[in-house]
Amino acid sequence: MCGRFALTASPEQVRALFRYEEQPNFPPRANVAPTEPIAIVTQERGRPAFRLVRWGFIPAWAKDPGAFPLLINARGETLAEKPAFRNAIRRRRCLVPADAYYEWSRGPGAARRPHRISRRDGATMALAALWETYVSPDGGEIDTALIVTTHANGAVCALQERMPVVIEPGDARTWLDCVGEDPRAALTLVRPCADDLLAVEPCDPSLPAAERARLTVGGTKAARPSPPRREPEPPAQGSLF
Repeated sequence: MCGRFALTASPEQVRALFRYEEQPNFPPRANVAPTEPIAIVTQERGRPAFRLVRWGFIPAWAKDPGAFPLLINARGETLAEKPAFRNAIRRRRCLVPADAYYEWSRGPGAARRPHRISRRDGATMALAALWETYVSPDGGEIDTALIVTTHANGAVCALQERMPVVIEPGDARTWLDCVGEDPRAALTLVRPCADDLLAVEPCDPSLPAAERARLTVGGTKAARPSPPRREPEPPAQGSLF
């Protein structure tokens, strides 16, 4: 599964990679948690587009989202079968930009230690995801999303049985293209990435607390974040499109 991730690349770097026209401004976050606002990239009118959504998927047909389980991940192998995801896998596929994600292992004395999983080349990852718009009885709207998972590859399996689906640059259009509403081509991308694509590194057990960005989703402003710590500039990277 994927329960925490990081996005510390600058807005300009993320925009250059995904080539959307919007110019959002968001702070670097080293520990993004469920229910927080996250950036996603969709395809609208044939072009990449930026959206800000809540991490925690709510199907459009849910009657009481408060009673609905928090869906932050979905198994890619069964997306087309589950009622909660049937609409989104056909019409609402997206990508989540992430520099890394975290998994925890148990060490001596049952101590949990986080591991940072990122691309070996330092590039920002594009994680396969689904999004949906929930409309409440009073007409309010909120966009939500989840990250799609697959079987863990050889680099990750010692920590976790599942991992996010990492979409390679040449496959981004296939995942995002929902024209025709036939998800079969996109579903062929639901597979573990190559073992040598990712680096798995133990990190400080005192991983920074989840940093809530000062962003707005569905008209609700999140709390103001603490001033971000300066990070080294990520390496230059190309484009997904």
